[in-house]
Amino acid sequence: MVILITGATHTGKTMLAQRMLERYGYPYLSMDHLKMGLIRSGQTKLTPADDDELTAYLWPIVREMMKTAVENKQNLIVEGCYVPFDWRKGFSEDYLAHIRFICLAMTDGYIDAQFGKIMAHGSDIESRLDDSYCTADLLKAENRKYGGGDRPDRGGLPQNRSDAAEIVKRRAPPPF
Repeated sequence: MVILITGATHTGKTMLAQRMLERYGYPYLSMDHLKMGLIRSGQTKLTPADDDELTAYLWPIVREMMKTAVENKQNLIVEGCYVPFDWRKGFSEDYLAHIRFICLAMTDGYIDAQFGKIMAHGSDIESRLDDSYCTADLLKAENRKYGGGDRPDRGGLPQNRSDAAEIVKRRAPPPF
């Protein structure tokens, strides 16, 4: 089973992956770690600020790693924001049967009410070097891309971190 977790910045992707690792014992791959390894090793001239280009660069690598995990019947959690919205097109139905997709997004109302807490917990799992760029307006704009905002058609997406924690409890993934 491969669990793919994506969403906007500060939604708790890494926290959810860590909790799933603790609960199920599945290893997880941080797309941010892969990104920084490739940048620091000189394998790419891209920088951490090149989000769109990084998605195009990283996704083919991650996609093929996910396929390898499925083929080898290995459990894996993959988390990061570098997942294209049309990610499914790179997989046949046989692969998709072994992939669970989780997209984390926050509503505008949640961001307005909880912005201080969101920022206070930004480094709970990873030490962020600089969060000064992160404003409530930026979070709202980023979350709308992932289905957040105050849309009634959210389709069951988790609306906040406590909702995401419930995913760990109610969506126990079947192992290979």
